[in-house]
Amino acid sequence: MTDSTSERPGVIDARPVRHPGRWVALAVILLLIGMMVSSFLTNPRWNFAKALEIMQQTPVLEGLWKGTIVGTIGSMAIGIVGGIIIAVLRLSENPILRGVSFVYTWFFRGIPRLVLLAMIGSGVGFLYNKLDFGVPFGQQLASFMGLSSDFTFFTLNVNQFSSTLLAGIIGLGLSEAAYMAEIARAGILSVDRGQAEAAAALGMNRGQAMRRIVLPQAMRVIVPPTGNETIAMVKDTSLLSAIPVITELYYQTSAIGNRTLLIMPAFVAVTAWYLIVGSVLMVGQYFLEKRFGRGFGTGAPNKRFARPAGAGGA
Repeated sequence: MTDSTSERPGVIDARPVRHPGRWVALAVILLLIGMMVSSFLTNPRWNFAKALEIMQQTPVLEGLWKGTIVGTIGSMAIGIVGGIIIAVLRLSENPILRGVSFVYTWFFRGIPRLVLLAMIGSGVGFLYNKLDFGVPFGQQLASFMGLSSDFTFFTLNVNQFSSTLLAGIIGLGLSEAAYMAEIARAGILSVDRGQAEAAAALGMNRGQAMRRIVLPQAMRVIVPPTGNETIAMVKDTSLLSAIPVITELYYQTSAIGNRTLLIMPAFVAVTAWYLIVGSVLMVGQYFLEKRFGRGFGTGAPNKRFARPAGAGGA
């Protein structure tokens, strides 16, 4: 009888594969980082102490709060709500609604935001000195019927309004809605049609199925690009100077740099604030993705179904 131990293969003397290129790349990266850090610390023209002082000045903090943070929140609120509505219209069975929503996204995605804000700040006031809000064709109806009232509820002075922060928020929000519409449409299309059919079988109409079934599942796809758009909007608020809005972070730091001839410390200050706000938003985006991504993807195996130690099987 042959000994079974003699038929077993010997111990394999395995050695890890060498990767010298990785160590060379690591050495080069560390060298470049060291050179950058040395440049920051040894070049007095960076003037980090003055940059820290500029960050704490009242006009800069006011511009950070009003222009950047409030502008981002307001623009994204308009963009998200408008984008969801436009996305639903794009998926509508009505060809007119589909056409209108397509023209909207085509128009606002094709115009640079700087040009759009410049048009709002300068061009709209030139075209329309004032806007009357009331009954449609109220002036013509009042003239035809010989009435003293023209059915106008209130009048907006466009020249005064077009240079305000609210006008800039509306402009950025309308532009953002075009991008959010495509993001929301992709998220809605990622949900299986059977979900909507099951909701209809339970007696839900299209609106209820969209709010309760489709959109909650689509958030897994919508949240990541929405977080990216929010971070991008923080930086795009610097374009509000085209309105012009002076209570804005970049405008205030640039004004201080030009007035004191400390251009580089002013750039360092505004860069630091943008990095701080963007980092906070990235952390919030991480937790939102984690919340809406529950139940999807790979994860640790459930301990209840883990294989016992020593169990056989293929």
